[in-house]
Amino acid sequence: MAMKSQNVGDPIGEFYTNHPYPPPIDNLDRARDMYADENVHRAEFHLLFPDKEYRADFDVLVAGCGTWQSAKFAITHPAARVIAIDISRTSLEHTEALKQKYNLTNLEVKQLPIENVSDLDHKFDMIVSTGVLHHLADPDAGLRALRSVLKPDGAMYLMVYAPYGRAGVHMLQEYCRMLGIGTSPQEINDLSAALQELPQHHPLVSMVRGARNALDAGALVDALLNPRDRTYSVPQLYDFLERGDLKLGRWYWQATYSPHCGAISSTSHASKLLALPEREQYVAMELWRGLITNHDFVAVPSENRSRVRFDDESYRSYVPIRRPWTMCVQDRLPPGAAGVLVNQTHLFQDLYLFIDEQQKRMYDSIDGRRSVSEIIDQVNAPAGREFFEDLWWYDQVVFDTSKERKA
Repeated sequence: MAMKSQNVGDPIGEFYTNHPYPPPIDNLDRARDMYADENVHRAEFHLLFPDKEYRADFDVLVAGCGTWQSAKFAITHPAARVIAIDISRTSLEHTEALKQKYNLTNLEVKQLPIENVSDLDHKFDMIVSTGVLHHLADPDAGLRALRSVLKPDGAMYLMVYAPYGRAGVHMLQEYCRMLGIGTSPQEINDLSAALQELPQHHPLVSMVRGARNALDAGALVDALLNPRDRTYSVPQLYDFLERGDLKLGRWYWQATYSPHCGAISSTSHASKLLALPEREQYVAMELWRGLITNHDFVAVPSENRSRVRFDDESYRSYVPIRRPWTMCVQDRLPPGAAGVLVNQTHLFQDLYLFIDEQQKRMYDSIDGRRSVSEIIDQVNAPAGREFFEDLWWYDQVVFDTSKERKA
């Protein structure tokens, strides 16, 4: 499709038109195959909407869709109605090519700034905007614009940059500005060569877990030569959401932020951390973790009261659904362990959960249909509450709470 050029008067638009990111792809078969399992759909849905009955026919906005994100969503959610917006003509052309290739009749593509999203005259159940808001000239205005088109019971999946884990990026951004490094192929090649010689202790090397060759040309341009970005610490993120009449629903990967999980949970500080208000727990854990580079999270309207809780018997009516990318490893286990549960998408290596034989039977009984009560009764497990709460915090399961029974 020949996209009509739109002059938005912003260097970000020109940047992403000339340097689309993420790198374009032309094959969505693997993503489509993964979503053949209905429980993958249900796990994703109930992460955002724990208290709603599952449905597949919802309205979705992908705001700042890049080269393929919205096409991937459309092909994996054929019953959903997807609108994708971006200011990069090049990104939209790549998206349109995927739409045509896979006949994605449920996908509509528009060149439109986030700030003007109300021009769509449409309300959405779900809004996805990852890696976008922090590039806007006025992120608050962008978030308010998205909030204005969110249905009252809707939810957003957002990602913004975090400050402490990106210290190395900020240092090299300033380095590139000092040297006047541009985005020509030769300048990018020269920059890549220089980065291969970074000292091993440089924060940028730590960010990519010691793999200096992980910084490919596209990632280099997007991270180091981008004309504008900003970061949000946890306190700043809370303030950002509150200014947009939103609140934190949950972290997408909450184990990272929880003193329930990982190495910190076995220290004497765990009880001190857990005594703090929830918001302060997350603030402290960001400081303790040190290398959080992005905040991925669910934002919901301020009046939303949905909450997964374990302080009464209502949890027994929850239906646990395994999250994708979780697995039970049974090799080289310590005495008394029947397995170790791992979410393969966790970036911090201490976030694993050892389980015993009884816990493994409960884990094996999770099929996305049985309630916690049914599983506990079947296995006759007196400590079932603690186990399912651990599964929740360690990002092993989400819960369908739509049939919650109040205690």
